[in-house]
Amino acid sequence: MAAVRLTFSLDSETVTRLRTAAERLRLPQSQVVREAIADFSARVGRLSEAERAALLRTFDRVLPLVPSRPASAVDAELRALRAARRRGGRRAGIR
Repeated sequence: MAAVRLTFSLDSETVTRLRTAAERLRLPQSQVVREAIADFSARVGRLSEAERAALLRTFDRVLPLVPSRPASAVDAELRALRAARRRGGRRAGIR
């Protein structure tokens, strides 16, 4: 893979972290940056632990509200609603 030179401005704390990581891992700073970007890009789009927990709480709160009737009962209700709409709904007998 061909290398492309880029210029970034980083705050001193980030530079210190980069240099410390490179020294500990005995890797060039550019390799540490490449690996950090690869790791970050793999996580982009995935939920954080806090987001995942919030969604699970919502699911746990909403699940009991889902009716537990059989699909045939739902289908029958939908058929009745559609038929009522075709007849003009509640106003059909009023004139």
